[in-house]
Amino acid sequence: MHKIYTSIVQIAGDVITVEAEGVGYMEIAEISTSRGVSLAQVIRLDGNRVSLQVFAGSKGISTGDKVRFLGHPMRVSSGEDLMGRIFNGSGTPLDKGPVLSENLVDINGPPVNPVKRVIPNKMIRTGIPMIDVFNSLVESQKLPIFSIAGEPYNELLARIAIQAEVDIIILGGMGLKHDDYLFFRDTLEAAGVLSRSIFFMHTASDPTVECLLVPDISLAVAEHFALNGKRVLVLLSDMTNFADALKEISITMEQVPSNRGYPGDLYSQLASRYEKAVDFDAAGSITILAVTTMPGDDVTHPVPDNTGYITEGQFYLKNAVIEPFGSLSRLKQQVNGKTRNDHRAIMDTMIQLFANYRETLEKQAMGFQMSAWDKKLLKYGKLFETEMMSLKVNIPLERALSRGWEILKECFAPEETGIKRSLIEQYWPKT
Repeated sequence: MHKIYTSIVQIAGDVITVEAEGVGYMEIAEISTSRGVSLAQVIRLDGNRVSLQVFAGSKGISTGDKVRFLGHPMRVSSGEDLMGRIFNGSGTPLDKGPVLSENLVDINGPPVNPVKRVIPNKMIRTGIPMIDVFNSLVESQKLPIFSIAGEPYNELLARIAIQAEVDIIILGGMGLKHDDYLFFRDTLEAAGVLSRSIFFMHTASDPTVECLLVPDISLAVAEHFALNGKRVLVLLSDMTNFADALKEISITMEQVPSNRGYPGDLYSQLASRYEKAVDFDAAGSITILAVTTMPGDDVTHPVPDNTGYITEGQFYLKNAVIEPFGSLSRLKQQVNGKTRNDHRAIMDTMIQLFANYRETLEKQAMGFQMSAWDKKLLKYGKLFETEMMSLKVNIPLERALSRGWEILKECFAPEETGIKRSLIEQYWPKT
């Protein structure tokens, strides 16, 4: 029997403070008000003063209301019944389907013991050449997509969700516009992949505290499926909104702010989520792709800056393309030597020539005379931008590699590419 407390001593924003004993950190409580029952989560313990964040907001709560602690952390239902379903940030259905209360799993569990992890060694194909060819996505990798407001990062996530060769997609939205939520739902449904997807959606109009739950719920469900042998891809958008929610709560709690007002534990908060990416020994895997918008296109902003220390590279989405320079998958070498024996040669050569093309553009802009080599580079660069960089391109890895050879032949002689002769003899187009 759980004890009921009526000693609410403070209400500040969506955070209430109660005097209670024997309460655990992150424990869930029920608050009984005249409007019904609200759930809250313990976020700070200071002696017998317990601070809780109320999921649905503190509106309607008074100091005389009853608080009952449940003795366990936040839980979410998991299992096959979630497939094709859409929930809000606290796990309540948004699709008019039934409320699920079976197969409950705790959220906020610790990262997996390193000895239970497999060294990442399997590629996830996406049909996007700038990922598959040049910055291969590796199973159990954690990668952010650095971008700015207005870029089509949600469109990129939706396309990856549709085309990625995984078993289950879990999409966690934080601070989304309602139109973005509808876009994800309608796009995945039209592509026929909604049945292997699970949505946890927090929109900008929902309570701030629910934004903080989205990554934890998404990753808890992902871990349950991964332990049962499934390859799970978790797509999160937008982690900057998650960090802003952390900042808002910390201000309410009157914590001493750190860089630009963010809490001092921002790194730990981000790392505890990203480190859930794992390839289990003798089971499945969790791979994380998370959008991080950069205010003012500033990569030194605390959110992308801290993220870069945690993750294994990043994709830069700029001008509606994945930028070749700045984008990096640190684990790509684990897989791109196992695809086709020309993969690394095409990757290295085409990027080097594209860097030369960018230098030629600068020379052209300054009025320098273009040499025959410069003209070749200009032709090559335009082909690379339209047939490799463009997100409209949708071809398998092998076709992308072959198209790379065709582009090289259209612009250069074999000896101008610097590729070793054995590969040229094997792959250089004959016609």
